Amino acid sequence: MKEGLAGKIAKGFIGSKLTVLLMIVFMVIGVYSSFQIPREEEPQINVPMADIFVGYPGANPTEVESRVIKPLEKLISNIKGVEYVYSTSMKEQGMVIVQFYVGEDIERSFVKLYNEINKHMDEMPAGVTFPLVKTRSIDDVPMLGLTLWSENYDDYQLKQLAQELTDEIEKVGDVSATQKIGGRNRQLRVVLDKEKLAASGLDFLSVSEMIRVNNQQLVAGSFDKNDTEFLIETGKFLESAEDVENLVVGVQQNRPIYLRQIAKIQDGPEIPKNYVSLGFGQASEDAAQYNSEYPAVTISIAKRKGADAMKISDIILEKVEHLRTNLIPDDVHVEVTRNYGETASQKVSELLLHLLGAILAVTLVVMLAMGWRGGLVVFLSVPITFALTLLSYYILDYTLNRITLFALVFVTGIVVDDSIIIAENMHRHFKMKRLPFKQAAIYAINEVGNPTILATLTVIASVLPMAFVSGLMGPYMSPMPIGASIAMLLSLFVALTITPYLGVLFLREKEKKGKPVKEPKLLEDTFIYRMYAKFETPLIENKKKRWLFLGVTFLLLMGSVGMFFTNSVAVKMLPFDNKNEFQVVIDMPEGTTLERTAVVAKEISQFVAMQPQVVNYQSYVGTSAPITFNGLVRHYDLRGGSNMADIQVNLTDKKDRKDQSHDIAKAFRPGIQKIAAKFGANVKIVEVPPGPPVLSTIVAEIYGPDYKTQIEVADAVQQILINTDDVVDVDWMVEADQTEYQFVINKEKAMLYGVTPQQITQTMHMALSEHAVTQLYDEDASRQVQLIVSLDEKEKSTLQDISQIKIQSNQGNMVPVADLIEIKETIRDKSIYRKNQKRVVYVMADMAGALESPVYAILGMTDKLKQIPLPEGYSLEELYIK
Repeated sequence: MKEGLAGKIAKGFIGSKLTVLLMIVFMVIGVYSSFQIPREEEPQINVPMADIFVGYPGANPTEVESRVIKPLEKLISNIKGVEYVYSTSMKEQGMVIVQFYVGEDIERSFVKLYNEINKHMDEMPAGVTFPLVKTRSIDDVPMLGLTLWSENYDDYQLKQLAQELTDEIEKVGDVSATQKIGGRNRQLRVVLDKEKLAASGLDFLSVSEMIRVNNQQLVAGSFDKNDTEFLIETGKFLESAEDVENLVVGVQQNRPIYLRQIAKIQDGPEIPKNYVSLGFGQASEDAAQYNSEYPAVTISIAKRKGADAMKISDIILEKVEHLRTNLIPDDVHVEVTRNYGETASQKVSELLLHLLGAILAVTLVVMLAMGWRGGLVVFLSVPITFALTLLSYYILDYTLNRITLFALVFVTGIVVDDSIIIAENMHRHFKMKRLPFKQAAIYAINEVGNPTILATLTVIASVLPMAFVSGLMGPYMSPMPIGASIAMLLSLFVALTITPYLGVLFLREKEKKGKPVKEPKLLEDTFIYRMYAKFETPLIENKKKRWLFLGVTFLLLMGSVGMFFTNSVAVKMLPFDNKNEFQVVIDMPEGTTLERTAVVAKEISQFVAMQPQVVNYQSYVGTSAPITFNGLVRHYDLRGGSNMADIQVNLTDKKDRKDQSHDIAKAFRPGIQKIAAKFGANVKIVEVPPGPPVLSTIVAEIYGPDYKTQIEVADAVQQILINTDDVVDVDWMVEADQTEYQFVINKEKAMLYGVTPQQITQTMHMALSEHAVTQLYDEDASRQVQLIVSLDEKEKSTLQDISQIKIQSNQGNMVPVADLIEIKETIRDKSIYRKNQKRVVYVMADMAGALESPVYAILGMTDKLKQIPLPEGYSLEELYIK
């Protein structure tokens, strides 16, 4: 028989002593690579994304859209490589989200974006602030969360401690961004008394200006005397509350007016803008001892690209443990509320265990068919294949995550095929004993080698196209087809090099002295041949049976496809993963106070705390919880305001519970939604998705020529989704009506009184917005201390109180604001959303129930969509996009 490619390759390795050396080298570098490859929770996705923030003081959303957002969208859309441009036009500000195509070079993409924006800044309207560009990547997701809490310390003290702890954590290598969530900063507040202020002939602007001009220090220069240079520094910064109290802000009857005479000076924590707390669930050992919620501050820590999350987490936690001796007080607890390094390590270990189990199972099956010798050949060949695959991961800068390792588990059955085919045919020829062992081995490999090569390439051709899937799914899942293809190519290499050597070493059976030599069985006499012949011969010889068999096969195929349409089998893209966490996202109507939102979050937290699967939870009112991979795309880190809250729920480890995290979230939903309905809140339970993140499981995008009509149609779509089976957590991106009072200045009257409109607008802004006038220069403070001039909260709780604020006229008279304005009650303008330069209204929902695939919900609402009433001349067109 003429030697083919496979036979020639095998011939060079069968008798070579280098083969054993190569086996050892391959295993060593494979084990080395497995320790060197970084471990992380999710695969790296190379999708350049950026957020652009622009301010336009005084403008309404329509003006922001037409004058700022539209020009920005147009110039950004012209940048090569940009796939999507999303935007939001709000009161006095706008935001543009830019997403480039998958695989675009990150640095070049951002350079092009910066250059294009800077090049056209001269075309922006007067008053527009310079755009703030913030880039985004998967490494922005914190891999570690440390929550500081205490029974004896308040959030202000915890925030100061968190700042010191963060400074130490940032010294650890490969730590990129850190963030402190919760707690109050130090602030020096000058709380003016309206009556004393007016009696002294002063107003907000004059007092604020006196504070600002008294907080200056400057190197004036120098002078020379007697061949010596002397430096001169003029002025002195405000360094303490006492310095501020003793400021002279005016003169009345030739007597100085000190700031302490007309205001209270408060040096301490700022007014709460958010509430962060920690509580324990029934699954925690601390639940009995700590049965309340405690003020907390969370430190979230992200890693650099390509760094090992497991190693960094271990180093940080070890450092925090060491700092307990000299920095962290004994009565301050540090709870690890997120550790993706640990979960990544657990997932990798779990998948490696499954991989080993798969190898052992295959080895056992081979042993049953070929004996222990054949099993040993396969058992030694497969680990070498995986060792080389891990080396390829290391060379390609892949990380060990659930996708790359799943690729190995996925191809285990395919990878062993090559070695089994070669080993089995060698085993058969050895038993036939027609040729010497070495020649028989080469003949056997030559016989099945080329078909094995072709079969391997055919399987690769069927798997590899998955690497070219577009969108976020492409780079997310690409390690699987690429890793599987590499593993199959390497398995072919091992099958043609290592397996022949092992086959000659272990598969040839030595003849035992004194025993008669058994004649090898003919192929036709083997059990497998006789079994196949029994079933195949009738089909080959009988035409009716052949067509009957094909007909039954076709019917079974159609029956299996029909299960999708009859809902007998639910079809879903990816199954839910069993995580140890999920989030409860709370949205109250716009205009809800922080305290009211805190009440809702508190009641939901108490419900969560009573569940047996909950270890602990963190409540974030007025701010966002540390973002997950899902929250990165949904921009949950921008959630903030008095009407918003997040609850981070941490469950017991999955190995310690029977229920999947998705089933637990579904069980929690009815109780949480009951509480939400009582308060009129929109509450969503957000799980970490099994695949790449999306805006929501179901997203309806409503386009049209009139935004008001779009909102009306979106509302109708929202109601349809609410009434669709298995659809939950329905929401839309339209703000609730919020009352807004406009103080319309009577310019004529203002000028008669000697007051300018600018005085009125600046005074109201300063009195109501907690505006920082200047800073306190305290060298011991870890961060800048803002100096705020404001009114007491009681003196600005009604329109009557606010309108009675007095302004000093040019003549020195004190004029109430109420005499210069007309108050109009309106509804605040709603934000305008756009996608790819078109106005859009989003309606979002999730799936939970018997059928959890969005395709069923979409099919179920198609007929209902056609019944939505539209203005005359309008039609509704359904466009389903990826």
